[in-house]
Amino acid sequence: MKEFFNTYFNIKNMMDEKRKYRQQMARVKALPNDYQYVFKKIQEHMWSNVTGSGYDMMELQYDLLDLFEESVANGKPVLEVTGEDVAGFVDELLKNTKTYENKWKDKMNKDIHRKIGR
Repeated sequence: MKEFFNTYFNIKNMMDEKRKYRQQMARVKALPNDYQYVFKKIQEHMWSNVTGSGYDMMELQYDLLDLFEESVANGKPVLEVTGEDVAGFVDELLKNTKTYENKWKDKMNKDIHRKIGR
């Protein structure tokens, strides 16, 4: 529990993350309008599915922003990057992301298997 509070209620960490987020949003504003729109819709979808503090989700969004910036530089339309099923694209991104919910499920299963000897 102490680790949780040191990590997620640490004022310095919170301020650093807020600064990074502002920088990220400035980068989003520099994207073409269609990329901005898609990024914000993806961001909304991600935040509606996140558990825990969301710090892991921020890293995923930074990576997505890098991908979008590179795609803009290469002249690709946004739907060429995400595909027509943007929600499916996001689900694939989230599928490979460890959330706190996943960690809690893993811990519960390990504890049960350890206790009953499997």
